[in-house]
Amino acid sequence: MQVPSDHIVEMAFDLYENIDYRDPKIFFPYVKGKLKDEGMHYVLLDEVQLLGDFEAVLNSLSRLPNVDLYVTGSNAKFLSKDVITEFRGRGDEIRLYPLTFGEFMSVYEGTVEQAWKEYLLYGGLPLVLELGSEQQKTQFLKTLLTETYLKDIAGRNQVRHQNELTELLNILASAIGSLTNPSKLSATFKSVKQQAISQSTIKKYIEYFEDSFLIDSALRYDVKGKRYINTPLKYYFSDLGLRNAQLNFRQVEETHALENIIFNELKVRGFNVDVGVVITNEVNKQGTKTRRQREIDFVCNQGSKRYYIQSALSLTDEDKKMQEQRSLLLTQDGFKKIIITKDAPAPLYNESGVLIMGVYDFLLDEHSLEI
Repeated sequence: MQVPSDHIVEMAFDLYENIDYRDPKIFFPYVKGKLKDEGMHYVLLDEVQLLGDFEAVLNSLSRLPNVDLYVTGSNAKFLSKDVITEFRGRGDEIRLYPLTFGEFMSVYEGTVEQAWKEYLLYGGLPLVLELGSEQQKTQFLKTLLTETYLKDIAGRNQVRHQNELTELLNILASAIGSLTNPSKLSATFKSVKQQAISQSTIKKYIEYFEDSFLIDSALRYDVKGKRYINTPLKYYFSDLGLRNAQLNFRQVEETHALENIIFNELKVRGFNVDVGVVITNEVNKQGTKTRRQREIDFVCNQGSKRYYIQSALSLTDEDKKMQEQRSLLLTQDGFKKIIITKDAPAPLYNESGVLIMGVYDFLLDEHSLEI
């Protein structure tokens, strides 16, 4: 359906020519005057945090029966997930992710291998694709991280020791995909940074990072026991470019980056993603019974669907293949089991019923898990 132009109301509050409209007593009557009739009008507002008393204005507009309201914002308040509480029952929150690799590839001028190297390094923020030189891309990402994310997080949450906040992000960036918790992180601060920082403070800082959509977490799930294990857990960056910028592009390990990219892709596709744990009782070489916890990188649930997924940069030999699929087979259930690797020539099921799939096949086909 084509919407008549006179039923669309747009306002970018960051433009100088619109500065007067930041006054709610001017803006609200302006919008009401644009409502021509009882037909639906679409109101599109950008940088809405610059509008005075914007919560009250938006709540009033959202109650009008002939207004469909869309807003975006970019300061600390709008980095927060709790903004939806201001409009509970009267709106929906739409989570916008950085570009997936498939979206990145659709506009990238080059081979898939070249695109992969660039995506691994600079991530999927759309402006990265428009910047020409490596210097421009690195400078953009570093500035965005320090001047928008970290400053806004510190300002919104009144963080007094911003160096602790930055150091914690460094540690998390260096250990993407590794199991950790506030206790371990506190010990790292003490042993490596020679700083004392409490577990409760670290927990708060991590919540700030998650609340700003800078990082995301994956809980551990006992597959056979059908229960969650609260700690430790894993953290992944929502954008690898920002992660690499935090580390000055020093630690770009493809193994960990691959796991992070797979995690983000699964989240974009709407899956609930956990880290799987399979607890087994085994007998060691000395004949002693031991209790072991074997890990599955991702347990993905969406309605009645479930997939078990392992991330492996390469399957160099049969031993490596057996190592990667052992945890999958120990689940002993009928859900699909998949290994995503960099070096698979084409998707195929092996003799154990495990699907071996190349990362490009996975990322470039949104229905790839249904093969």
